[in-house]
Amino acid sequence: MNMLLPDITKKRASLRPDKVAFEDLHSGKTRTYLQLETRSEQLAAWLQKLNVISGDRVAILCRNRIEFFETLFACAKIGAILVPLNWRMPLAEIRPVYKDSGANILLHGIEDSKIAEALVLSNDFLINFDAENFESELAYQEPITTKEYWKGSDIWYLLYTSGTTGEPKAVIQNFQMALVNAINIGQAINISSNDRTLNFLPLFHTGGINLHTLPTLMNGGVVKLLEGFDVDKVCKILSNGEIDTFFAVPAVYRAISEHPTFKSLDLSRVRSFGCGGAAMPDVLIQKFSERGASVCNGMGMTETGPTLFLMDKTNTQKKIGSVGKPQILSDVRIVDQKGKHVLAGESGELEVFGSGITPGYFNNPTATEKAFTKDGWLKTGDVAYQDLDGYYYISGRSKDMFISGGENVYPAEVENVLSLHPAILEAVVIGVADEKWGEVGQAYLILRENFNLDIKEIEKFCTESLAKYKVPKSYIEVKDFPRTAAGKVRKHLLKVE
Repeated sequence: MNMLLPDITKKRASLRPDKVAFEDLHSGKTRTYLQLETRSEQLAAWLQKLNVISGDRVAILCRNRIEFFETLFACAKIGAILVPLNWRMPLAEIRPVYKDSGANILLHGIEDSKIAEALVLSNDFLINFDAENFESELAYQEPITTKEYWKGSDIWYLLYTSGTTGEPKAVIQNFQMALVNAINIGQAINISSNDRTLNFLPLFHTGGINLHTLPTLMNGGVVKLLEGFDVDKVCKILSNGEIDTFFAVPAVYRAISEHPTFKSLDLSRVRSFGCGGAAMPDVLIQKFSERGASVCNGMGMTETGPTLFLMDKTNTQKKIGSVGKPQILSDVRIVDQKGKHVLAGESGELEVFGSGITPGYFNNPTATEKAFTKDGWLKTGDVAYQDLDGYYYISGRSKDMFISGGENVYPAEVENVLSLHPAILEAVVIGVADEKWGEVGQAYLILRENFNLDIKEIEKFCTESLAKYKVPKSYIEVKDFPRTAAGKVRKHLLKVE
């Protein structure tokens, strides 16, 4: 399939020119759809003036702000490829990513000026959104002729993977993936032009761009932007009924549940609560349910656009722990080590197929070939199973699994049990070498305030719910974990004691 998409901002501006598209809750700025279209056109003209042509990479380093999306649409209009950079990385980590992308233009905000200036070479161009002359330069640009239609297979932007297991790779994101994601999530939670959503996830991550900002914009709704996650502001927005849809990672839901106002929060005015990026512990699902919020677990990857699975509201309690069913434009299968389909209830590796899957990794044919089966299915690396009602469950990452005394242990199962303990705020388990059993579990724990680590008591708690070989053999208290932008723990960075 190679569909053609109309210029999204141009089309939206023609349909509802005066409708507000963005509200920046940090700066107070707003943009109507007509203003979004006009400024994106002007920025596209500016980029062309700097000799940017179709296929060129344009890097961007900024916090959550309207100008990011103006740049994203400007690139689409001239066929350039946007490369969002991770502002959480130190210069030493950003530099090789910037170099790998091949970009020679970098747009940035004032917060990241020092790193931006250190990144670029003498022949590169810097555009500072917060410079005094930015608005005048933008307004000075003459209208240009841009692409009326966007080819589905053309690259729109590159997202460098967070690297939970190793070196980051540039995942290709094309226009077709954006449309398929908008359909998958849009029909699942009924996104309409009347919807308001909140965006605080970082924009160098697929969640920040696609859950639910781009689908809301495609449907003509309003996107409210926070510069980043602020638990006080988010709790107030949720309680005041200022939004209709909400998406967050488990770490955000955990922070909200720990907020002093949580027990009195009125969450009933938010129609849809979604969660992804990492497994949300059952105990958190229960906590939000008690406040009247049905948090729907989902599952996807940067490589899948990202929406693959989403739980339906009516079964969040009945099917607790499930990521739901594959959405309308997604196809999945579970296979054993020989590539054969497994029966319902049996575990295997999850593989996915469909029109919303990335074609591969930019300028990395070796990684692309490794990621796909011979018949074109993307290997997720996730261990999953399907119940008799068609609901899917993710047991964990196949790379995380370890073998203790000949038995497979999936850390996600152990972590979920540990998170139920009243003293434990968050738990991570890895496999470490052991002379007797080959490997055993080692648990890293973030404790709740005013609790101490009582290993014997925690071991006893685990044995009530887990087979003996699954119970960790050592426990280490930590203040926090090394994380990706999606809140996933970078387990390979945890020190083995």
